[in-house]
Amino acid sequence: MHSVWDADDSGVMRLPSGRLLRGRGLHQQIPSGATPDFAVYLLGKRPSPSKWEARWVLWPDFPLPKDRDDARDALREAWLRSERERVEIFCDGGHGRTGTALACIAVLDGVPADKAVKFVREQYNSRAVETPWQRRYVAHFTAD
Repeated sequence: MHSVWDADDSGVMRLPSGRLLRGRGLHQQIPSGATPDFAVYLLGKRPSPSKWEARWVLWPDFPLPKDRDDARDALREAWLRSERERVEIFCDGGHGRTGTALACIAVLDGVPADKAVKFVREQYNSRAVETPWQRRYVAHFTAD
């Protein structure tokens, strides 16, 4: 399978490697056009089943993920799959947790951790990564 997002689609962010990911919030309408092949849902409760393959990370609104190893594994899977698949990162509003996850994925893609929040705010959404502890989480996220 080799299906990627259109770089001009709503919420799509291009990583330095050229990989494309889409961020979105639960309260935003599903954009028209292509649907994800795989999604990572960052929510405080299990999401409803989706029509595409998905992975849920227990991550309540504003705090950090409950299981950081599980979050790291899910974000690494999203990054790996984004090379050949349409991957969506999703939380309630599409800013805090989604932005934090996208910044961590940017670190996996080679963006220095201390530059990843700025990168995501410029490439995805200026309101991404909402809290000081989300910024610290990204700053200490490593590609190892």
